[in-house]
Amino acid sequence: MLLKDKIAVISGGASGQGLASSRLFLTEGARVVIVDWNAEQGEKAVADLSSLGDVRFVACDLGQEPQVRAACDRILAEVGTPHILFNNAGIGYSEHGRFKMASIFDTPLEDWDAILRINLTGAFLMTKYLGEPMLDRKAGSIIFNTSIAGVVGQKNIDAYTASKGGLVSLTRALAHSLGEHGIRVNAIAPGTIDTPMIRPVLDQASTAERLAVIPLRRIGTPDDIAGLALFLASDHSAYVTGQIIACDGGRVAI
Repeated sequence: MLLKDKIAVISGGASGQGLASSRLFLTEGARVVIVDWNAEQGEKAVADLSSLGDVRFVACDLGQEPQVRAACDRILAEVGTPHILFNNAGIGYSEHGRFKMASIFDTPLEDWDAILRINLTGAFLMTKYLGEPMLDRKAGSIIFNTSIAGVVGQKNIDAYTASKGGLVSLTRALAHSLGEHGIRVNAIAPGTIDTPMIRPVLDQASTAERLAVIPLRRIGTPDDIAGLALFLASDHSAYVTGQIIACDGGRVAI
């Protein structure tokens, strides 16, 4: 088992890429804490995954700093200092019907603020409150889930792209800051992945267009992301830090 007895905290771990990662980490022996805003999905995830190992759920809205701090304090008190922090949670241009693809001129300030608050500030807060206790162990892995949009840019999702680009820079900065403490910091940059967030915009025409620029000619799955997250969480990536690894079927290569 690659993660035997390791404590892994996964934000947004109750659905999509996070849920797939929670499942895979459990099968590899980790003790998993799912942090998610959706209590119903969180409790369901625990019920569905409990047969695989030690999994628990902590409800938290990453857009609310007091909730993030309370959630992290609870994790430290009840479970312990994590060995792995996967900052996976994020919202985009279709989540909950709140956002849509739009130019910067058609993006309300409240949408911009909400996306950056969850995607970038939420990850910052989770890392601030859970990363500091990791310093004493002189080991650990912090993973950010960014996007190829944050690496190469993408049209009409400006706030989302800005938030993910911020995570790219934060990954590299923290790799420098935390390397001397034995903590590795890397990011996954997914391409088009079949998740609840992206499905509303994957109509027939856009799917065909997306596949045309993906060398592997398929949409990615949450399991594709989970497998890469497992690599970055495990000792198989012991000499890997500061990297932004695209998981996109080769899209950014062309």
